Amino acid sequence: MIRDRFAPSPTGNVHVGSLRTALYNYIYAKKMNGKFLLRLEDTDRTRLEAGATENLLNALMVTGIETDEGLILKDGQVDQIGDLGPYIQSERLAIYQDYIKRLLDQGHAYYCFCSKDRLDTLRAQQKENGQTPRYDGHCRDLTAAEIDQKLKNSESYTIRLKLPANHQIAFDDVVRGHIEMNTDDLDDQVLIKADGFPTYHFAVVVDDHLMQISHVIRGEEWLPSTPKHIYLYECFGWEKPLFVHLPNILNDDRKKLSKRQGDVSVEDFLKKGYLPEALINFLALLGWSPDSEQEIFSLDELIQAFDFSRINKSGAVFDRAKLNWMNAHYIKELTTEKFVENMLPFLLDSETISPDQISEKSEWLGKVAQLLKERIEYFAQIPEELAHILNDQFEITDPEALELLAEESTGRLYKVLAEKIASSEKLDVERAKAILKEIQKEEKIKGKMLYMPARIMITGEMHGPDLTLIMDVLGKDAVLLRLAAMKTLVAQYESDEEVKNG
Repeated sequence: MIRDRFAPSPTGNVHVGSLRTALYNYIYAKKMNGKFLLRLEDTDRTRLEAGATENLLNALMVTGIETDEGLILKDGQVDQIGDLGPYIQSERLAIYQDYIKRLLDQGHAYYCFCSKDRLDTLRAQQKENGQTPRYDGHCRDLTAAEIDQKLKNSESYTIRLKLPANHQIAFDDVVRGHIEMNTDDLDDQVLIKADGFPTYHFAVVVDDHLMQISHVIRGEEWLPSTPKHIYLYECFGWEKPLFVHLPNILNDDRKKLSKRQGDVSVEDFLKKGYLPEALINFLALLGWSPDSEQEIFSLDELIQAFDFSRINKSGAVFDRAKLNWMNAHYIKELTTEKFVENMLPFLLDSETISPDQISEKSEWLGKVAQLLKERIEYFAQIPEELAHILNDQFEITDPEALELLAEESTGRLYKVLAEKIASSEKLDVERAKAILKEIQKEEKIKGKMLYMPARIMITGEMHGPDLTLIMDVLGKDAVLLRLAAMKTLVAQYESDEEVKNG
């Protein structure tokens, strides 16, 4: 059976690159009727952050990536499901001790008592000499008696992998092809740290074997370490999994995606009002391309279409404009009810409305949804967009707009428009459309000379969202107040025309 895993560290908010790795593992497992596991790699105790595990699980849950085995959120609490756990590395220390003892007994690993100061000095000297920093094997040949004495003296130690000289390590990567590396170019990797915790490089091999992982799908940053992992499989006599190293996600400058150039965590994008479906769709296409021109995919469609052969070797640029376009597409597909549901947190946060107004303003919120659905790329834009529309303290300075207000027909339009709105019982989209049609028929004012001056008088601008939707959102009283504020300006031009023609 196909079994793959996502094995992050709980060290902060989930990076979008990590979510893509989880996504590829998930959709491949689903496509092959396999199992998707979630394992927590928390052996680096210095980088742990409180709440990071819950944040990780919530990000996966919100984006539709469901765990078959391993860690889950159950009633808001971290839980584990499956028969091959525990799925948290810090709970597996006894397991690692058993396997490190096996390596020590077989001569594939050794105790290293070198101090941090010695190792720092060694690296500095190697760099100064133009050498690649690597351990010099100082403790490789300690005798059993020397080791026993140091252990009795409670000297701090690590346990290192004992690589043989001039040993060729080879493996096939699904994306990168055949890869070979000689052990003379590698370092004796630390397997157990001084604090007794395993390093990633040791724990990942033991865990993947014991959890029966068939495919290791991860970022290409782990590619240089893979030969050491392969050698560990050889030492234990285990069958190695199939490796799939994914291309990096890049900034516009084609360097690895970094928070220095903007949002990079899943939480960042969700907080800005990007829809989970859009984010998943976008990330799926960063490093993988379908065998068609299709760009919009549901999660089920991604599962059906996904194919390792379509994964690119080169890095994929995180095109924020493309993400915005894609998110806007998904926003337009939302029902009014769903749009309002997504919009409300941003209106509340900006104090555009208060919690006790939600019920009484439900109809108005639906109108706002219709007005802004075609206007935004993500929901965090809503408060500013709406504030701009609701702002009645505008000043008309555009020469072309002032010229339109100076037209003789604008004076007639202003008078009739104000009268018809004032005499209307209410002003909604249907009534606003009817009023404009009546003016067109009765006053013979059409096209640009009808809609543009009307928009200028009500919004202060020549272009924008559907005017009848704006009138509906503003309501009768607000529109009449805006028209009243225009009276002096329009009357001024009417007076100018009378003088000119008199």
